[in-house]
Amino acid sequence: MTTKNRAARFSSLIIAATCLIIGVPTYLSADETCMSPYMAKIVGQEDFIYVWTVGLEGVGDGSDKLVTVSVNPASPTYGEVIHSISVGGQHEAHHSGLTDDRRYLWASTLDGNQIFIFNVHTDPAKPSLHKTINDFVAATGGVVGPHTNYALPGRMLLTGLSNSEDFTGRTALVEYTNAGDYIRTLWMPTDDKLNGADKSGEFAGGYGYDVRALPRRNVLITSSFTGHTNYMRNLGELMGDAEAMQNFGNTVVIWDLHTRQPRKILDVPGAPLEIRCAWGSRHNYCFTTTALTSKIYLIYEDDEGEWQAQAVADIGDAALIPLPVDISISADDGLLWVDTWNDGMTHVFDISDPFAPKEIYTKQIGDQVNMLSQSWDGKRIYFTSSLLANWDKPEGRAGELQYFKAFSWDGKALQPQFAIDFIAAGLGRPHQMRFGAYSLYGMAPPARSASAD
Repeated sequence: MTTKNRAARFSSLIIAATCLIIGVPTYLSADETCMSPYMAKIVGQEDFIYVWTVGLEGVGDGSDKLVTVSVNPASPTYGEVIHSISVGGQHEAHHSGLTDDRRYLWASTLDGNQIFIFNVHTDPAKPSLHKTINDFVAATGGVVGPHTNYALPGRMLLTGLSNSEDFTGRTALVEYTNAGDYIRTLWMPTDDKLNGADKSGEFAGGYGYDVRALPRRNVLITSSFTGHTNYMRNLGELMGDAEAMQNFGNTVVIWDLHTRQPRKILDVPGAPLEIRCAWGSRHNYCFTTTALTSKIYLIYEDDEGEWQAQAVADIGDAALIPLPVDISISADDGLLWVDTWNDGMTHVFDISDPFAPKEIYTKQIGDQVNMLSQSWDGKRIYFTSSLLANWDKPEGRAGELQYFKAFSWDGKALQPQFAIDFIAAGLGRPHQMRFGAYSLYGMAPPARSASAD
């Protein structure tokens, strides 16, 4: 690493550490909210969005791929796909995450169980494939469906969705070094093996999905979804199978961050998915939403230091199965964005009182919508559309089914900036996004050519 790169990384880490210590957002940074507090932060405007994309037969090369979109308005390529790297085949590309130093992007697959590690620091505009982990199931003792890739100091913490014994939702947390070396597997607590956890309610199924850390409270929080047998089925068939619909997670687990021991299992019925935690130093709470019951849950530490779960708001009409998916909390802990996949809507809730969220804005983004990412300053919101290959709608309006869309947000309404039809572009189904920038590595953007003016 050059002296220039070391200085840039040190500067980013100081900003991130300052945010963590004082517990308030710094608007000197424009990074994506809801990332690990251990990660270096982008200083200034993001230059790129890296989109982990599901391959689609008959569209381009049909393979899963990492797609780079130029999103800095000062760039001559603003609003364009500037790079794409295929990994060969369709593996159910799903979630991705950056290492704490932001040098590598880990991108997981739910069916193939590979983890593709991309180098995003040598040339941030053109990521390259650095390493592939092909032995995830064997190395972890049978974990299937690597999902969240979450940065810890010098390590990556991964959640699983299933297991190789019966392909149900019983699963584990897994730790790797940043270099991609396996460290250990931590199985989710179940009724027959609570591992010291307090089963505070009815459920202890051992399911997993997302993970977030609150270092100031020495807490890890995990949510739960469903196993390989369910998430690889056609959604219509799955919804019509009453027995299969019983096999979804109903818990959030509170863990000791340092020892990685489960402490308490909370009942959160209806498949709690994404977890997003508040940034404020006295805001000891996180949010999740339930896919099957369409509710916002507050996961909070009470006055006695005990963690609790409470349903605090409804999202749309649960009878219409809006299917809440991705969520995002603003850097000032004032707003919670919630996407509902089935109707293509995004919802904005005022969470200034976390026990009583109030919906203040809605907008249809497309025929379906899944992931959203918002900038730290709250001025830019990005959306992608794909949920799972066998769950996505087979048909929709051109440009409204599989897309990447960029909007500005003025605090009152979304204004479209640009959109990319991933089908028309021959790319596939866009899933999760991560931010990239030259500034992270002490680099300046390439100079504009005379022809660009």
